[in-house]
Amino acid sequence: MKPPRFFDFIHIDEYSATPKYLQLTNSVLTAIEAGKISKNDMLPSINELSYELEISRDTAEKGYKYLKKIGVLGSIPGKGYYIISTDFRQTLRICMFFNKLSAHKKIIYDAFVSALGEHVAVDFYVYNNDSKLFKKILNNKMEGYSHYVVVPHFYEGGENAYEIINTIPREKLVLLDKKVAGVEGEHAAVYENFEKDIYSALEQAREPLSKYHTIKLIFPEKSYYPKEIKKGLLRFCQQYAFNHKFVNDVATEPIQEGEVYINLMEDDLVILIERLISLQLEPGKQVGVISYNETPLKKIILNGITTVSTDFQQMGTIAAQLILENSRRQVEVPFYLTLRSSL
Repeated sequence: MKPPRFFDFIHIDEYSATPKYLQLTNSVLTAIEAGKISKNDMLPSINELSYELEISRDTAEKGYKYLKKIGVLGSIPGKGYYIISTDFRQTLRICMFFNKLSAHKKIIYDAFVSALGEHVAVDFYVYNNDSKLFKKILNNKMEGYSHYVVVPHFYEGGENAYEIINTIPREKLVLLDKKVAGVEGEHAAVYENFEKDIYSALEQAREPLSKYHTIKLIFPEKSYYPKEIKKGLLRFCQQYAFNHKFVNDVATEPIQEGEVYINLMEDDLVILIERLISLQLEPGKQVGVISYNETPLKKIILNGITTVSTDFQQMGTIAAQLILENSRRQVEVPFYLTLRSSL
């Protein structure tokens, strides 16, 4: 028989970046664990799911196919879908917060989910660097999760982010990419050491940097990137006698021969490349270019862009391992310089 009030406990969250078919399957599995759905219970038809949850038929069908694949759901032609097994158990249910979507964030997510394995539910949210949105979503998600994985980068309100994060039980918290001052108690973290990383990377690049006199860091006024990057660059420039400048707007910044530009934001890299082309300045000879965060396209653009980047795949994998081991270790992820012709 069809369980009563099925749509009272099967939900699609429009705030969530988790694919809707996975939200559907995770809801069904959670309801099984809670005893709200039992073996032999009939489930709604594809058309009912599509109508009640306001999702496409393809999404509803994909969710049911996944449940069939893992041995939870069966079907009888002409009668519909029913639960054939309730032995499946989601040992972990994770709420994951990313500040934004990007190519390197996808690498983290894919590595994280792959390392966790199939018997884990991950609800994924993107808060767009907005501390108020992050707080709103988190306040609505304070029950039912074994762990909370948070990438804590904010445009505004970041100085008080620790107050929001401190509402998460320490044994459930995993900070990703960045540690946050003021977060109390013993908790897991997989992080970059931003000040040390940029200093060490530039030290490794001293030989190609020697043909330039000034290093300019493009650091927009409205940026979620840690100010420790500025500190690391300043320390390097003072140590090795380079001029330096922090640039708010690369679109209006005078560009001259003998300068090296370090970009953090991908949009700024596009503007910089366009300006170099229009000024007929040759990257790697007249002007240097270093870009944060390795992506496949940077191997090709300008015959190869020099990058400084953490290992995002390792970051996602280590975070998953900490959760599987129920560990509260804090792990610093390696940071790499990849020299290419733009420097």
